[in-house]
Amino acid sequence: MKTLIGILLLCALGSTTARSQTVLTLDSCRTMALRNNKELRIAREKTKAARYERKAAFTNYLPKLSATGAYLHNNKEISLLSDEQQTAISNMGTSLATALPPLQSLGVDQLLNSLGGALVNDLRTDTRNVYAGAVTLTQPIFMGGKIRAYNQITRFTERLSQAQENASTQETILSTDEAYWQVVSLANKKRLAESFLSLVKKLDSDVEKMIREGVATKADGLSVKVKVNEAEMTLTKVNDGLSLARMLLCQRCGIPLDTPIRLADEELDDLTLPPNNTAANVETALANRPEIISLELANKIYHQKVNLVRSEFLPSVALTGNYLITNPSVFNSFENKFRGMWNVGVMVSIPLFHWGEGIYKVKSARAQADAARYQLDNAKEQIELQVNQCAYKVNEAAHKLSMAQKNMEKAEENLRYANLGFREGVIPTSNVLEAQTAWLSAQSEKIDAQIDVKLTDVYLKKAIGQLSAGL
Repeated sequence: MKTLIGILLLCALGSTTARSQTVLTLDSCRTMALRNNKELRIAREKTKAARYERKAAFTNYLPKLSATGAYLHNNKEISLLSDEQQTAISNMGTSLATALPPLQSLGVDQLLNSLGGALVNDLRTDTRNVYAGAVTLTQPIFMGGKIRAYNQITRFTERLSQAQENASTQETILSTDEAYWQVVSLANKKRLAESFLSLVKKLDSDVEKMIREGVATKADGLSVKVKVNEAEMTLTKVNDGLSLARMLLCQRCGIPLDTPIRLADEELDDLTLPPNNTAANVETALANRPEIISLELANKIYHQKVNLVRSEFLPSVALTGNYLITNPSVFNSFENKFRGMWNVGVMVSIPLFHWGEGIYKVKSARAQADAARYQLDNAKEQIELQVNQCAYKVNEAAHKLSMAQKNMEKAEENLRYANLGFREGVIPTSNVLEAQTAWLSAQSEKIDAQIDVKLTDVYLKKAIGQLSAGL
């Protein structure tokens, strides 16, 4: 439902003219911010990458099949006979005739030389061009715990990425809420500044009449005009601040900075305050805070890294199977044909001596794991303090709002009596100015107190890890 609302809002923003305004609620601002925030997009992609890494790590349990091929051109042939042997066989008839002269007269030497030459030619190999191919199947049996440790690391890394994504989500919601309520605060203060300007201008007009009638002094008139100038300057500052605050909110929502927007809460005189039902439960914070979850997962990752480093110096066992094919065939007297053979076996690798490398690496990994544990303990202490501080601020904000409402009532009553006394001529202009200034201050404090109640509730929810788009 919220996604549909966000899409409709984006469509509305796209069709907005330069003079029209889009009304945004807090939920719609959160929805757009969560959709468009670039840091959150980065966190989501990191989570996706970690998920694929986990799936890739699982394949290390499965057999691996690979194929290789090669072509070699040799400048010499591979000979089964040495040069001396080739000469001896080719001339064996001559050698025999020398030892037995009668054979020469019979022509036996020529016959034997011919047979020897033919034998030498038959033993020649055509190995100038060699083709080879192989298919290898490898199944890990025992890798010293390396595969299991790596799978655990990738599983924890995926959960770590999800926790970091959750942290980015909460930070995005928090920054959006701060920008939203800043706009609401300044919009209310703008109306307040306009009301105060109207008050002092009315007083200025009355004092001018009284000066003409001789019942007021020029000093009274000047003091009022100074107040009018101050009120105009205040209104200008509020207008500028409001424009910048709207731009910041647009940036948080991921929409163009010059988009004309209006917030649903900025026209309300009295903001609807959240129910004060958020408990400052430290145990809940420790269970939900993404920072704690991240550090706990990091601690587990470092412990698995110890196992991973240790596995590098343990024996490894794997089953292998190969099929090798060559041309010329090395399996059949270098016959000029593709012929092959298969084999199966077991490979065992045992590290023997590496100058203590394994011991040092294991100690380094253990030190990193200890550091992660200390970081976790420190984070728990800080979060406990943060939760308690936020709880105190929630109560303090509620108390300040109650006091601000009482002060505002008194300031309004004081202003009413001052105006009445001024009209009756029993209260001087300075007292009216003081009453108006006190009324302005009381109204401004009430607005600040209302916004503080809103924000401290958000801060407490974030402190206990329960800040989400639906809250």
